[in-house]
Amino acid sequence: MEKTSIYGLTLDQLTSWLVEHGQKKFRAAQVWDWLYKKRVTDFSEMKNVNGDCIKLLDEHFHIQTLDQEIKQESKDGTIKFLFKLQDGNLIETVLMRFNYGLSVCVTTQVGCNIGCTFCASGLLKKNRDLSSGEIVEQIMNVQHHLDEQGKDERVSHIVVMGIGEPFDNYDNMMDFFRVVNDQKGLSIGARHITVSTSGLADKIYKFADENIQINLAVSLHAPNNELRTKIMKINRAYPLEKLMPAIDYYLEKTNRRITFEYILLHDVNDHKEEALQLAKLLKDKRHLSYVNLIPYNPVDEHNQYQRSTKDAIVGFYGTLLDHGINCGVRVEQGTDIDAACGQLRSKQIKKDKEKAKS
Repeated sequence: MEKTSIYGLTLDQLTSWLVEHGQKKFRAAQVWDWLYKKRVTDFSEMKNVNGDCIKLLDEHFHIQTLDQEIKQESKDGTIKFLFKLQDGNLIETVLMRFNYGLSVCVTTQVGCNIGCTFCASGLLKKNRDLSSGEIVEQIMNVQHHLDEQGKDERVSHIVVMGIGEPFDNYDNMMDFFRVVNDQKGLSIGARHITVSTSGLADKIYKFADENIQINLAVSLHAPNNELRTKIMKINRAYPLEKLMPAIDYYLEKTNRRITFEYILLHDVNDHKEEALQLAKLLKDKRHLSYVNLIPYNPVDEHNQYQRSTKDAIVGFYGTLLDHGINCGVRVEQGTDIDAACGQLRSKQIKKDKEKAKS
């Protein structure tokens, strides 16, 4: 029998599973408390849980399935973790410090098939989806790291913007949200969680109907189909004619602000012409839109792209503001430690291959 991660169960799912296996309903609340409040790393540490239940849990579940391979710490307090999964695959998780709290960026897939031409995450194609337990465990491993520092710090915010397309792993992503948002556990507020999609229009409709307050970000990166298709192949399946109506539906259904991510690439999408096109594209939804302008972190394998100049960034930002578009330039984190998403994983896999050859 193959064991799975205990973190993959919501409280309701854990309750049902324990009852089906002959345990009292209240045991689930006890186990949940040990996992997420006391944050034990072994079932034997659950002192008020009876021996039969401990044995049952140990036979069917793991608490720890991720092994820390590398931990890189930046001067600004950002920490990038490289974790090895049970099947040997590698994923990245990042802890970032802000004045409003501690935010963790999680990965949802091993590799990525979206194919953005500027992104390190897509250098290695998708191998598989992560389970909900593997996504939750990224948060738990970071929280365990914080606990070990003895500073009484907690993860307060989550961004689902790591390796992979979250909406391509929709069901596991939603179970992840239910676990970390549960008030009896980690109790990370929905409004403190943001999920980013490259623009899977059908899933944006579905997400709008979930009736949750989790924030949505869309990786736009270009204001017209020709340019967006050139740098993001997902635009072939979901061109702006499909994507923008889905966004309109989301805004109408939720009345929640949406963030548009826009990576500025030197002499590619950073001209005044693109800024004007973007302002026009968002004009009718500007009251609920925010454009996050992102300075590009160069990736060795994508050397056709360079970071926009400071003048270009300032000019693009100014043009959007002049046309009534709320926007800002992202504050950079961890620029001294393989800042681009997927970069650390890619480098480690390359090293492992070279080592195997020698």
